Amino acid sequence: MTTRLPAHGIAWEELQRQLKDASSNDVDWRGGRVPMFIHYAGEDVLDVAKQAYLMYFSENGLGPRAFGSLAKFEAEVVAMGLGLLHGGAEACGAMTTGGTESIFLAVKCARDRALTRRPGMGKPRIVMPQSAHPAFDKAAYFLGLEPVRTPLGEDFCADVAALRAALTADTVMLVGSAPAFPHGVVDAIPQIAALAREHDIWMHVDACVGGYFAPFARELGADIPDFDFAVEGVTSISADLHKYGYTAKGASTLFFADSASFALMGYYFDNWPRGQYFTHTLVGTRAGGAIAAAWAVMNYLGKDGYLRVTESIMATRRAMQQGLDALGLPTLGNPKLCIFAFGSPLRDMAAIGRGMTARGWTVGYVNDPPGIHHMLNLTHEPVVGQYLGDMAAVLEEPETHAAAAGSTGSRRVDARY
Repeated sequence: MTTRLPAHGIAWEELQRQLKDASSNDVDWRGGRVPMFIHYAGEDVLDVAKQAYLMYFSENGLGPRAFGSLAKFEAEVVAMGLGLLHGGAEACGAMTTGGTESIFLAVKCARDRALTRRPGMGKPRIVMPQSAHPAFDKAAYFLGLEPVRTPLGEDFCADVAALRAALTADTVMLVGSAPAFPHGVVDAIPQIAALAREHDIWMHVDACVGGYFAPFARELGADIPDFDFAVEGVTSISADLHKYGYTAKGASTLFFADSASFALMGYYFDNWPRGQYFTHTLVGTRAGGAIAAAWAVMNYLGKDGYLRVTESIMATRRAMQQGLDALGLPTLGNPKLCIFAFGSPLRDMAAIGRGMTARGWTVGYVNDPPGIHHMLNLTHEPVVGQYLGDMAAVLEEPETHAAAAGSTGSRRVDARY
């Protein structure tokens, strides 16, 4: 199909109709049918984000001299994030456009520091658990590093001994997740950071999911290990605002334990007729709306608002886990935040996923072991009963039994992000 620019403009009323029609076959995320991609904290929060975004729709984060208000908002967002993550007096950071950019820049910083400290080293390596986000491999691909993934423990957390065994003189970064995306478990960050200190290696915590969730979950009693700058040896942390900060999409944060590490993040250039060019981030233009919305939502929710939403999401997780366990679908590992996966070797998880899809649910999968994945938000709370009821009905179907598939365990599923 070839689409050409229309010869004459189309009225907004008609375009609005086309936009609505185009979404008619999209999944109803407001009805709790989507297991990821959406991070909803209520209509009031969504409205604050929208209104703040529109107020700064045209402004550009690339131009702090012109738009000093955006520089102020960003500085305050970074300060609030560092406060949640126990940043010390030297801790620094900046907003980025998303978790992938945050991770990309952290990898770049680790590589650059190592190349300065270890002249003549071989191809730089990132050592990480098998559960680490693909953004690390993407960064390695573009930045010329070798990604090395190590096996997980039986609890689906990073196996620190396996990480140690993978270290070489060319290792420039160790990675831990809080939580890891596939199973929602938090890696043993203190032990990984100790290993990094022992070998003078940059240690990055990927808290893109948990950075704005885990601090409140811990205050509510969640028993998870220390994972932030309270841990000696943690060099940088990525934390997405547009996930469990509930801000407009296009907003993440990257934090550093000290200013020297932060200084590696930026890019400066002046060898052209236009003069000095500097950005902290990979991108140049940054939507002013995303910065303003992040500032507005964080101030609107406040600590009590984040605690309220966090408590509700964790209660939803527990209710889903208990209901699924009663159906013979136990949780994989021991997740205590906002992500969990479940499955059983006695069931064909691919067939279960097809059955739930036929009932209108978008299904997320994990491959190892085969299971179904959920990343929760407030839209899921009202539909827990319906989800469990549909799951019970699907489990009555003969093809969902592993034996029916001619195997002794769950068949491999086609897991896609």
